Amino acid sequence: MGLHTELSIYKTAYDLLDVSTDLAKNMPRDFKAQIGGKIRDECIEITVLIFRANTAREKTQHLLDLVERLQVAELLLRLSVDKRLISRPQYAKAVALTNSIGKQASGWKKYSASAPVASPSRR
Repeated sequence: MGLHTELSIYKTAYDLLDVSTDLAKNMPRDFKAQIGGKIRDECIEITVLIFRANTAREKTQHLLDLVERLQVAELLLRLSVDKRLISRPQYAKAVALTNSIGKQASGWKKYSASAPVASPSRR
């Protein structure tokens, strides 16, 4: 098991967190905490779930939770662009990152489901 910070999915999730903090920072005050803060919090949780999945023997539930959080972040991003809280190019950049994370998480889930689980050795 490698360090979670070296995983491609983690690096992409960190980029999403970076983008989301910039988006929230530039939102109007009325929406900054409600929508911008929620997007940022979801992105933080996504990075935490990547760490948990990387360290867990059974990764599936963490990866399912990660995909759910990703969908919530995408919903909030879509609402943000529809309400004109963020620009279309900002939305496109964020969604490209969420798509990448989703694909990587699906591949990781598929791989971990097919990999044999190591059982503890008996003496």
